[in-house]
Amino acid sequence: MGTMPGEQEPVHRQIRFADGSGSSNEGDKESEESGSPLLDGLPLQELPKDQQQVGPQLKLLPMNDQIRELQTIIRDRSTSRGDFVFSADRLIRLVVEEGLNQLPYTECTVTTPTGYKYDGVKFEKGNCGVSIMRSGEAMEQGLRDCCRSIRIGKILIQSDEETQKAKVYYAKFPPDIYRRKVLLMYPILSTGNTVIEAVKVLIEHGVQPACIILLSLFSTPHGAISIIQEFPDITILTTEVHPVAPTHFGQKYFGTD
Repeated sequence: MGTMPGEQEPVHRQIRFADGSGSSNEGDKESEESGSPLLDGLPLQELPKDQQQVGPQLKLLPMNDQIRELQTIIRDRSTSRGDFVFSADRLIRLVVEEGLNQLPYTECTVTTPTGYKYDGVKFEKGNCGVSIMRSGEAMEQGLRDCCRSIRIGKILIQSDEETQKAKVYYAKFPPDIYRRKVLLMYPILSTGNTVIEAVKVLIEHGVQPACIILLSLFSTPHGAISIIQEFPDITILTTEVHPVAPTHFGQKYFGTD
């Protein structure tokens, strides 16, 4: 049915980046075909069934040609390590920027060099990053590039050789982490087991799941669902939900493949 005179088409709010890029029609089509539609502004019933089970805690960056190309380069087995790292760092930066956009802020007024008052915003203090070693360390520089003085903790989790269960071997956080919003960094969510163990450690240190924003590049439906079912108040931010995750990421990024 066409739009009646005087009526306006509904507008979906989109996350926009510094280059002004949004979602092109072609990008929207690719997003739907890959199972990674724009979550922002879409009713839940329009999402794939896997993502309907997760709910609003799962947030995807709106798909556009720039993000799609970066995902393609990272997944391509013929990509050189130099191009892989360059593309991964770009994608990481986009995720980190949107992760920062999820943090609380307060309104403020500043004076410009010409003497005028400008009403703006500033982020509230009390944020920190935590990387899950080793692949999560690939995201640290992207966070530091955006927040030069942010404190970053680390967690080392590996699978036990006998039980194959995730086991925490090392954890070091800011002493007042229980007061902070935490940007938890782990680029690939496959089963979700590693992240679940990491969140349990953060909870043991007094961090509430609602104060954790998980930054990742790629996730499987199973990984996202497992994490949300275990911790319903956590927020997951990623660029793609796909049954096949690029699990070679850490080895390729650090040159150990």
